[in-house]
Amino acid sequence: MNAAPHSALLPALRPDLARIADWIEPGSRVLDLGCGDGTLLAYLRDARQVRGAGIEIADPCVIRCVQRGVEVIQQNLEEGLALFDDRAFDTVVLSQTLQSMHRTEHILREMARVARFGVVSFPNFGYWPHGWSILRGRMPVTGQMPYQWHNTPNIHLCTLRDFEDLAGQLDLRLTGRATFNGDREVRFLPGWRSTLAVYRFACP
Repeated sequence: MNAAPHSALLPALRPDLARIADWIEPGSRVLDLGCGDGTLLAYLRDARQVRGAGIEIADPCVIRCVQRGVEVIQQNLEEGLALFDDRAFDTVVLSQTLQSMHRTEHILREMARVARFGVVSFPNFGYWPHGWSILRGRMPVTGQMPYQWHNTPNIHLCTLRDFEDLAGQLDLRLTGRATFNGDREVRFLPGWRSTLAVYRFACP
């Protein structure tokens, strides 16, 4: 499931966003769930002529999207994607948001309904210092998960294998995987050594 190397056009993006951009076909239709300030959609529009839209709840991020000229809908993702018809998009992206969703299976099913392909990224709870922290009696606090147990938005943490198992249960065919530790891509023992995982899947 290894992907092609990053395009030379992507140095301005974070490595995980650059990999996501590599997986999206030029000229395609993209929906970015929890799109933040619109960085990825603006890049895809300018570099890959993508027709994109985002969903975001935070006022400052919505304002920044509008300033970038990114089409954005202000909505809570927990309400689902009922606004969109089946296969309305080629690719739907959920970047570093899956772990904060209350209804994980529901949002993945909705992604599979509205697009041909999905991309998700999430913190890897299997990163080995997390286990060491738990053995010492503490919940992990790292750069990828910088919150204390009492104020974290992360409610559904998982490992790479956990996600792959769930994808199989939902009939999502995994077609790409990339794992990162900071700005470095991790290829050796990614389940232990990566802090962030990015997956691409084909929808049934």
